[in-house]
Order: sequence, then structure tokens, then C-alpha cells
Amino acid sequence: MAALSGKITHLCLVAALFLASCNRAPSQPPLRTGCERTELYLEKLAGKSVALVANHTSVAGAEHLADFLVRQGVKLTRIFAPEHGFRGDADAGADIHNDIDTATGVPVISLYGEKKKPSASDLQGIDVIIYDIQDVGVRFYTYISTLHYLMEACAENDIPLLILDRPDPLGYYIDGPILENEHKSFVGLHPIPIVYGMTPGELARMINGEGWLKNGEKCRLEVIPCSGYDHNTRYRLPVNPSPNLNCMEAVYLYPSVCFFEGTIMSLGRGTNSPFRVIGHPDYPDKDFSFTPTSGKSNLNPLLKDQTCYGINLQNIPLDSLELITSINLDWLIETSRKMNLGKDFFMHYLDRLSGTSEFREQLLQGFTEQQIRQTWQKGLEDFSKKRAVYLLYPDFTR
Repeated sequence: MAALSGKITHLCLVAALFLASCNRAPSQPPLRTGCERTELYLEKLAGKSVALVANHTSVAGAEHLADFLVRQGVKLTRIFAPEHGFRGDADAGADIHNDIDTATGVPVISLYGEKKKPSASDLQGIDVIIYDIQDVGVRFYTYISTLHYLMEACAENDIPLLILDRPDPLGYYIDGPILENEHKSFVGLHPIPIVYGMTPGELARMINGEGWLKNGEKCRLEVIPCSGYDHNTRYRLPVNPSPNLNCMEAVYLYPSVCFFEGTIMSLGRGTNSPFRVIGHPDYPDKDFSFTPTSGKSNLNPLLKDQTCYGINLQNIPLDSLELITSINLDWLIETSRKMNLGKDFFMHYLDRLSGTSEFREQLLQGFTEQQIRQTWQKGLEDFSKKRAVYLLYPDFTR
């Protein structure tokens, strides 16, 4: 635990060094999302039957995009909802059912559960589809899988897709192993690293350009870009992206700690601090504890009603977390060593999260963080070259 505490303390001490790089130049225009740049897309919707792929993050200021479109007289015919539902209050992995949005009266069709792609009948009569969802820029966060299947449906039914782009809150670095084809799943469909440093619009351009859709098809894609944004920007989300990423601290920690979803450890689902605590009833260090319980967004969390001991990441300041430009493996390596369970510490789901079975084997063989990272470098270098072709905004400085 001393090594972990040392790293946290170091982050706190150097946080002040980051503030200057984080501040926006006085002459730089204010950041506006694609959704907010209505002058660039409202006229394109005139007289058309529109479908919207959106959730609770699809807002401009205090107004939801669906409400705004209806108020502007746009013919909003259908709404498609990703994981967590249209209003964003469903548990991770929970089936989302079709419904009617009470605010607009528009039918809502779920794209999570058994049905992940709109059918031809779902799209009948639709002239254009709008995608506007705030992502977090991590491969295993499933909104980009919904985007992928939406692009396939648009290509198959020859319907144009209009993406209202939003900043990537982790868009200032890339890191992690590249997903291997045999580990493709809904928590990873593309040969990209865990942190890929691209907005939804940029990634969609890459999916199209690299021929990653079924049969290499391409959809008719248009991106309404953000203004006042580049990949050095630290963008603090105005709306929590999902129930268990309930603060920016959790978003910044997510690429590092989500590996624990492929272990026997609890990540604090069923507490007020998911993705900011890590624990298990048998963890040997007893200085910190928490107890997962059932709640609205976590009906049956791992290790429910059991006292878990482990690691508390709640005290890391937000400014310090914004310094991080790599995935932290120390927490996983040290925790697996202290639990001393060998292969029983890990689940095969870790292979889907990491995108490779090699990562689990490396951990079992006692690789250091540096040794593991070295095996990622060639993939990251190749990806970086591909990525550069599809960027819409100035890249981060290395």
C-alpha cells in the first residue's frame, strides 16, 4: 500500500505544474459542442423525417436535444437509446426496453440488450439519423459500439448519419494494448487501444475509412465539429455519462481501474463512489473498507452486503487526475500480488476488456508495469499513424 500512497502523493504535489497547460488562451474561442452549433445543422433537417440516437448527455445548456428539435419544428420520428437508456438511469448491462418518451411523445427503441442495431423496419421512412452522445474515450465504454452498429445500419439502408461531435475528456493521450480480432465483443469492436484519443466524430471517420463495418461498407457520414477544442483540452463533462461514472474523478480513473471488472474484486458498484474504490472481503490490508448494497442503478452489485477491504482512490484531487497521461497498472499488479490467488484472481472477461489474452498471462507471470508497457509500444505507434489521418482537431503535444 505504501507504493500506491506514494504515487498518489506525488500526483498531488505536481498538480500545480499542470494548471498553466490546462488554461485556455484568452484569444481562443469558447468551446462549443456540435450540438450547440445549431447554425450548422438545423437547416439540413428542414422537411425531413429525423431519427435521433441520444441519451441524457445529449444536451445544450439545460435543454435536451430532443426537446430542442421538437421546439424548432423538426419532425422527430424516432429515438434510439444506448446502454443505460434514453434518460441514462439504467444499470450497466441491464436490458433496456422500448418505450415512449413522455416529454416529446416520440417512440424510443432500445439498442442495448438483444437488439444492438436498428432494423430496416425501424428505419422505414427515416431521412436522416442524428447521433449525439457524450463519450468518455475508452474502448470498453459501449456507446462507441452502438455507434458502430448504427453506422452499419445506415450503410445497409442508405441513410445519412449526422454526428454532432463532442469533446473526448481523455482525448489528450493514447494508451493500452490494441484489441485483437479474436477478442471482439460489445465492449470492444475495433483494433484500437483502450484510450484512443478521438472524439466520436473522429472515430466514426476512422471506422468508415479503415473499412471496419461489415463487408467493408461505408455509411454516408457528416460530422458537425466542436469549435474551440483541441486534443490538449481537459474537458470536464457537464453531465455524468452513466450512473456509475458519477463524477469526473471516476472518468479519469476509469481506464486504469476498469480492469478490476475482470477480477474477483469489487469496484464499488453499489456505493457512492464506483470506480474510486477497490476491495474484497479477503484483502489483507484492513485500513479502508466499504460495503456494496443494492440500489436503483446497481440492483445486484458484486459482493453485495459484504464488507470489502482495499484501496481508496477518493482522495486524489481532480487537478492531479488531469495530470495522468497513461493507464496505471500498479493498482492491479499490487492487488493481485497481495491477494495471492494466482489464476483464480482473474476472470476471462479480463481478456475482453484488455483486448488480448496476453495481458492476463503477463500478470500471472509477474511482469512489471514497464515490461507490460513495452509490449504495447509497436501497436500504439502504428495506431498513432492511422489516427492522425482522421483527426478533426489539432492533436495533443507529446
